[in-house]
Amino acid sequence: MNTYDRLKELNITLPPAPPAMGLYTPVKIAGNLVFVSGQGPLTDGKLTCTGKVGKEVSIEQAQTAAREIAINTLALLHEYVGDLNRIKSVVKVLGFVASAEGFNKQPEVINAFSQVMTDVFGEKHARSAVGANELPLNISVEIESIFELK
Repeated sequence: MNTYDRLKELNITLPPAPPAMGLYTPVKIAGNLVFVSGQGPLTDGKLTCTGKVGKEVSIEQAQTAAREIAINTLALLHEYVGDLNRIKSVVKVLGFVASAEGFNKQPEVINAFSQVMTDVFGEKHARSAVGANELPLNISVEIESIFELK
């Protein structure tokens, strides 16, 4: 199925790709692999979810942030690869969750990112979900990912 048709079915509209927030490229293509730098929850250039999950931020708010990161990741892929139909699969996802002491449900947060990718590309991927003491700019969730090109 055409990936853009699938996005329409899922009611997902791609926003403009978020800019790099430092001295790096958001996407790097090496051979048939596409590496997406760690992305945070960003809409219209503004951070949308900051603070520790399990304290200032609920699991539901963090899941919303992870879903937002997934959609921004798709926007980056569209911009840098040129056509989402060139993506063969999601290879690996690494999710970081800024966690309050005692919070251990990082996989539940990152599931929201994985769900979007599974819905769009039709298969599961390898993944790690890690708790972090602090993330850049006090964001609650950061996710990096690797994709395979056709």
